[in-house]
Amino acid sequence: MESSVTLAEVARQAGVSSSTVSRILNGTTNVSHAKREAVERAITALNYKPNVLARNLARGRTMNIGVLTQDISSPFYGDMLRGIEQGLAGSGYLPIFADGHWHAEEENAAIDVLLSHKTDAMIVLGGAIPDQRLIEVAAQVPLIVFGRDIHQLPGQCLKIDNEQGAYLLTRHLIEFGHQRIAHIAGPSAHRDARDRLSGYKTALEEAGLPFIPELVLEGDFLETSGFVAATRLFEGREMFSAIFAANDQMAYGARLALYRKGVRVPDDISLVGFDDLPSSTYTTPPLTTVRQPTYELGITLAQSMLRMLSGERANLPDIKPQLVIRESTVMLRYSASTHRR
Repeated sequence: MESSVTLAEVARQAGVSSSTVSRILNGTTNVSHAKREAVERAITALNYKPNVLARNLARGRTMNIGVLTQDISSPFYGDMLRGIEQGLAGSGYLPIFADGHWHAEEENAAIDVLLSHKTDAMIVLGGAIPDQRLIEVAAQVPLIVFGRDIHQLPGQCLKIDNEQGAYLLTRHLIEFGHQRIAHIAGPSAHRDARDRLSGYKTALEEAGLPFIPELVLEGDFLETSGFVAATRLFEGREMFSAIFAANDQMAYGARLALYRKGVRVPDDISLVGFDDLPSSTYTTPPLTTVRQPTYELGITLAQSMLRMLSGERANLPDIKPQLVIRESTVMLRYSASTHRR
């Protein structure tokens, strides 16, 4: 419960003016040692609890940082949000989360709400909102963007090289002897999905392998779409020996579809994902994937924002995609058949 003692009462007890007490509490002035001691004794005697919110508002701060995510329920974003909370711990700042659901209109509305709450800064995670809108936001509050590369915001964007990560995964499968690799892509409207499809195509081209459009199906980054896409691949005419799902969640769905078809992973079909969600270590078999250290990224984004709020550069790191090879991929044995309808 807040103290009912007022700043004026502290001033009377200490024998100084209210403005002197206020300046001592805010640390905005030098006062004599005797006055400072008198104020501190009065605060202790009266058990005075300063109204932190009021003080921050008086300074023009709310001590809130708006965080625009795309799907709070997603394991990917959920892990990153936990990291942001951890990165802000002890700073006095609290995050306010808003969901954009990968729709530019909803993202715009969420940003408007966050700005109307006078948030001191904003962290934007991915999304479909135009770059120009984020440039406008950056002119109003300190802004850090994850998953985007906006040239007009140098030093304020942190982006994983999705194309390189997809290239590494596809090349890994090719090096294991797979030449007919199916791809369950993310939604074509998403930059991450387009970049991962591009990396897949580049690896095939570099290896002299044909791109087969029938082996590419589009999902929505959720498990159900991975299940449906893998089922459709088995109903198609094209043979394949490996599946590259554009994220781990779709790989989980594809794994279930393979199980339902009586197909063994990796003995019959090798399977890879993207993101390295915490649960990917515990799938059966453990999933080969590209690691995005979501929790650590969240901490990094929060700490970089705190630096910006202190007037320093964000100092965002350069993060390279890391191939994590587990038991869901195996060297192709040419005596074994690829997918048969």
